[in-house]
Amino acid sequence: MKKHSFLIGIGLLIVLIFVGNAAHIYRLHFVEQLSDILYDYRLRLTMPKTVDDRIVILDIDEKSLKEEGRWPWSRDRLGLLMDQLFDKYGAAVVGFDVVFAEKDESSGLKVLQKLGQNQLKDNAKYQATLAQIRPELEYDNLFAEKLKNRNIVLGYYLTDKKGSISGMLPEPVFEAGSFKDRPITFTTYQGYGANLPELQQAAIRAGHFNPAVDSDGMVRRVPMVAEYNGAYYESLSLAMVRTLFGYPPMLPGFAEGNASGYAGLEWLELDSPIGPLKIPVGNDVTTLVPFRGNAGSFNYISIADVLHDRIDPAQLKDKIVLIGTTAPGLLDLRATPVSEVYPGVEVHANMIAGILDQNLKEQPAYMVGAEVIWLLLTGIALSILLPQLGPAKAILLIVTIVATNLGLSIASWQYGNIVMPVANSLVMIMLLFAIDMSYGFFVESRTKRQITGLFGQYVPSELVDEMSKNPGSVSMEGESREMTILFSDVRSFTTISEGLDAKELTLLMNEFLTPLSRIVYKHRGTIDKYMGDCIMAFWGAPLPDETHARNAITAGLEMLKTLETLQPHFKERGWPEIHIGVGINTGRVSVGNMGSEVRVAYTVMGDDVNLASRLEGITKQYGVGIVVGENTKNSVPDFVYRELDQVRVKGKDKPVAIYEPIGLISEVDKDTQDEIKLFHEFRRLYLKQDWEQAELQLMNLQRISPDTALYGIYAERIAHFRNDPPPADWDGVYVFQTK
Repeated sequence: MKKHSFLIGIGLLIVLIFVGNAAHIYRLHFVEQLSDILYDYRLRLTMPKTVDDRIVILDIDEKSLKEEGRWPWSRDRLGLLMDQLFDKYGAAVVGFDVVFAEKDESSGLKVLQKLGQNQLKDNAKYQATLAQIRPELEYDNLFAEKLKNRNIVLGYYLTDKKGSISGMLPEPVFEAGSFKDRPITFTTYQGYGANLPELQQAAIRAGHFNPAVDSDGMVRRVPMVAEYNGAYYESLSLAMVRTLFGYPPMLPGFAEGNASGYAGLEWLELDSPIGPLKIPVGNDVTTLVPFRGNAGSFNYISIADVLHDRIDPAQLKDKIVLIGTTAPGLLDLRATPVSEVYPGVEVHANMIAGILDQNLKEQPAYMVGAEVIWLLLTGIALSILLPQLGPAKAILLIVTIVATNLGLSIASWQYGNIVMPVANSLVMIMLLFAIDMSYGFFVESRTKRQITGLFGQYVPSELVDEMSKNPGSVSMEGESREMTILFSDVRSFTTISEGLDAKELTLLMNEFLTPLSRIVYKHRGTIDKYMGDCIMAFWGAPLPDETHARNAITAGLEMLKTLETLQPHFKERGWPEIHIGVGINTGRVSVGNMGSEVRVAYTVMGDDVNLASRLEGITKQYGVGIVVGENTKNSVPDFVYRELDQVRVKGKDKPVAIYEPIGLISEVDKDTQDEIKLFHEFRRLYLKQDWEQAELQLMNLQRISPDTALYGIYAERIAHFRNDPPPADWDGVYVFQTK
């Protein structure tokens, strides 16, 4: 009974914790993260994955940039685009997912005017000609004329940077003070970057293209109405829908029965020709983006094809047109639940489609109360029942409640467009179950002995002591973690081993592996295994290590330096010189006890482990001692790196960038950093297939460092490509056919 009372008390305390989180009294970040993961999974599972042909995206893509030049283009060219879209192709409404914040001076008018004010100020003929052609060279005015009396919606952005103001905002959809008597929390900004006044005044409407970025960097929502300086401004998608229907008034929606506005603003409503359109809004007056599928859920047309009349008019007739970019260099790619690299312009397209289809998911305010009641009912019931049930019945009860919870969530999502929160209840239920099942099973002394026995063979004694002080922080169970893996291998080991007898080879390996293993331990690494002459180690488990990538790189560089100091000793004993290659990669891998019923080992597995091994294998291909992957490089930005190549290793289709870490920025001399910059410039020329300039740059590098094998490798490649040019779609990736 004492056990039951203790467990019931612990259970009720847990219930109160999750009830407080559900009621927004405080925030449990891990529950929010789980909630986002579950939301993303439901979204991906139920997406229609069809193409919506009502909306067309005019893409400022690589093709357009190649034909028209770098962005931004001259405004007279954009004016021509407006004529094409409305007069030739008959577009219904056009929205810009770009901002025109600066004047267009590409016509050269400014230079001509300066000449007229100085050298040619007394030249009457020049002055007359300049006055005559000036209107044709005022590109902003020309573009503004093309915007007038057309269904064109400009875009602009709002910013959190206080006092950062440029351009002219449109008229707000709600004046300052419109909601002063209601407890509404808007997404609020401190500044803006808007369009030139002459363009904004000419355009019929404008909308902001700010997404709402969650704590994990994902875009799941869009502020439909955002606040700046007390006034309220609509989003680009909302402005385009309103423009499509003649810009009907927008009415705020509040729950009935409470004049003060129960839980604030709940929806926005438009009276359109196809009937009332209701747009549900939640926290900060944001709306969940109804993603249709992966990128490409809408028809894309290269904007160059429109400018040059290369498309069928039916493709744009009566269409909703969004002008945006997918070109990586223009930086409008977002992380979303459906893809980590997703065109920002397609977020607006999804919002427009969702408003028109009325399939927007909502999180009504009453779900907070419903979730609190559900947590109390299930939490109290489980707290009382679980201590009295055996394992089998307890599992059956948990499965039943979890299935009910998930079933209600799926039904409300699919048939009611309501996002029912489940993360709090799932975590609470599993936590109550775990505490009940594990109570009294482990005691502190047993845990410490187990940790010492299990991990003593993998990690240094200092880490074992840390784990013993906090045994709950480690586990032998399999789990997914972001970690860094290191492989080191002796080059030409077969030749070395053939030149020594078994005893001498054993002594050599012991004197070689011992100091290198100590370096791994010194930098908080875990030795996975020795594979003959190879050391496999990892960082980030069993204890979490926020600097696992840094520790691995530091260990790898120190291993190379230590090996250099050992060479004189090896020479004295008549042993050959030992050289190693080190490969390091960072990524999410599986770590834990793995094996069979006969034998298990604490190890790591996954694609990123295999990549680390491949990186070690190609160190000799580039004549360097250490190679790291792109994730590792990005995790430790204060090191100097030489980008060696873009490669496709055996067993992987996706190319990876590989780098040679040189040292801390503060410790690498200027000459070395300058040489690396020259090499990176050579790489740029090499990828452009500018063989002549690349070869000249390479010759300069070889004069600086004639013994650098890497330069010779690229010299051979250039010589090959001069005789046998790469195909037209060559991306510069070097393919390795062997491990």
